[in-house]
Amino acid sequence: MDENRETVRRLTLAMSRMDGAYYYFARKSGLKENLLTLLYALDDGKPHSQKEVCEDWLIPKTTINTIVRELVTQGYATLLSSEGTREKTICLTGSGRAYAREALRVVHEAEQAALARALQRHPPAFIDALEDFSNCLCEEYEKRLAEQKGGKETP
Repeated sequence: MDENRETVRRLTLAMSRMDGAYYYFARKSGLKENLLTLLYALDDGKPHSQKEVCEDWLIPKTTINTIVRELVTQGYATLLSSEGTREKTICLTGSGRAYAREALRVVHEAEQAALARALQRHPPAFIDALEDFSNCLCEEYEKRLAEQKGGKETP
């Protein structure tokens, strides 16, 4: 059990350092961390609702609303209504795509270089394994939280 605990600790530390690297880059670049994350989320060219971004990237809804409002005011984004739902889809404008491309240029360069170095030492399956661990961890937390709610609540 202690061996597994140390392994999970190493994974958690690695993920924390990755998050910290993005945070550090954002701060040194003069960007808010959540703005960088939103631009990253929207940079795939696919439509995304505010709710989807909140859930996928773990950004509070009020924070997303504030950032999106700023992007709309600056002419970098528009909000499109979806049929049959109150959800709005966030779309980058042409100038918004250019802004995102420039804001993310160094991020993408660093990611590509880091991935190339990691793939020289590890098989690509390490990415699948990390993704699988992440999914399993989320499922286990949800399961335990549901058990807490169904049973005795802890303070």
